[in-house]
Amino acid sequence: MTDSYLYAAARTPFGRFAGALADVRPDDLAASAITATLAKAPGLDPAEIDDVVWGNANGAGEDNRNVGRMAVLLAGLPTSVPATTVNRLCGSSLDAAIIASRAVETGDADIVLTGGVESMTRAPWVLPKPAKAFPAGDVTAVSTTLGWRLVNARMPKEWTVSLGEANEQLAERFAVTRDRQDAFAARSHRLADDAWNTGFYDDLVVPVADATGAVLDRDEGIRPGSTPEKLAALKPVFRPDGVITAGNASPLSDGACAVLLGSGAAAARIGTDPLARIAGRGVSALEPQLFGYAPVEAANRALKRAGIAWSDVAAVELNEAFAVQSLACVDAWDVDPDIVNTKGGAIALGHPLGASGGRLLGTLAHRLRTSGQRWGIAAICIGVGQALAVVLENVTGDAR
Repeated sequence: MTDSYLYAAARTPFGRFAGALADVRPDDLAASAITATLAKAPGLDPAEIDDVVWGNANGAGEDNRNVGRMAVLLAGLPTSVPATTVNRLCGSSLDAAIIASRAVETGDADIVLTGGVESMTRAPWVLPKPAKAFPAGDVTAVSTTLGWRLVNARMPKEWTVSLGEANEQLAERFAVTRDRQDAFAARSHRLADDAWNTGFYDDLVVPVADATGAVLDRDEGIRPGSTPEKLAALKPVFRPDGVITAGNASPLSDGACAVLLGSGAAAARIGTDPLARIAGRGVSALEPQLFGYAPVEAANRALKRAGIAWSDVAAVELNEAFAVQSLACVDAWDVDPDIVNTKGGAIALGHPLGASGGRLLGTLAHRLRTSGQRWGIAAICIGVGQALAVVLENVTGDAR
C-alpha cells in the first residue's frame, strides 16, 4: 500500500439557477474544470492519466452518457484516457475522489483525475415510459432538478418527504432556531464575499464564457449585503410556520470541479509537489429523512481512520445544504464553529450537486496550504440518508 495525494484542484464559478451558466452544457462545464486543473500540472502528459472518476447526480439530460468520458474528450485529452461517472447524489464528486484515492493506494493507478458536474438549470423533465403503447390517460412530466422523483410506492412515506420537510424535522429534533439559521446563512455570504475580495478563490476558480461570450468569473449567488435581520423577513417555504427559507438553504446551482490525485512517486511526472495527503475516509447512512445529520458519523469515522481527534483539526469544510443541518452537525462535533467554512459555504457559493464534494476538497487543501495548518476535514450530507467525509493532511511544508 502507498499513500494518495491531492496535487491540484480547480472549479468553475457556481452559477444561479437559470443564471449566467444556464446556456452552458454540463459536459462543457466539466471540460473547463478539467482543463484548468491540468494547467496546474505542468509536467503531466495527459496520456499518463490512468483513469478519470467523475461525479454527477442527475444524469438525465445532456449528462446522461457517462459525462466523465464526454468531458475528457471535449477537454482534448487523448482518447486513450478512460473515464467513469459515479452517482452518490450530492456526494458524487467526493465519492469520486475516495474511489480514486483507493485506486492509487492499492497500486491500481498512479495518477487519477476526479471531479464532478451539475447543471441543475438544464436538468430535463422526464416522462415514465408507459407499459403499453398509446395510453388513454394523461401522464405527468417530472422535473429531475432536485429531490425524489418517480418514487417506488413501496417506500415508506416518512422516508420520501421533501428535502425541506426533512430539515424542518431536523430543526424540531435538535431545537435549532430560525435565528441561528439566519445568522449562519448571513455568515456564509459575508465570509464568501470576504474570501473573493481578498483573492482566496483567484487560484481555485476559472472563468467560464457562455455562447454569447459573456463571462462569469465569480460565484453568482453571493449576496454581500445579507444580514440576519434581512433574512428574518423571508417567509418559510416548506411549512407555514416553519423555519427554512430560501435564505437559509443552499440554492439550485450550475458548476463543475476537478481534483487531481496521485501517488507520491507521481510528483516528478506531474511536475509539482502535492498539496495534501488523503489521510482518512468515512461513509455513513441512517434513515433517509435524517440525511442532513449523517455527516456526524461519517466525519467521526474518517478522523478515527486518520488516527486523529477533533482537537487536531484546524479546518472544516462542511457542505451547507441547509443551515439547520449544518448547525446540527457542528453542534454534535467537538469542534470550534469558527473553523468551519471560513471562506463561505454552499448557502452563498451554491450547491451544484455533483460538483460540491470536489469543491469542498479543493477549498480545504487550499485553506491548509495558505494557513500552514496540518489537519482538515471535508464532509457532505447526501440525499436518501447518507454522508461522506475525507481527512486531509497538509504536506506543503512546515505544517503545524
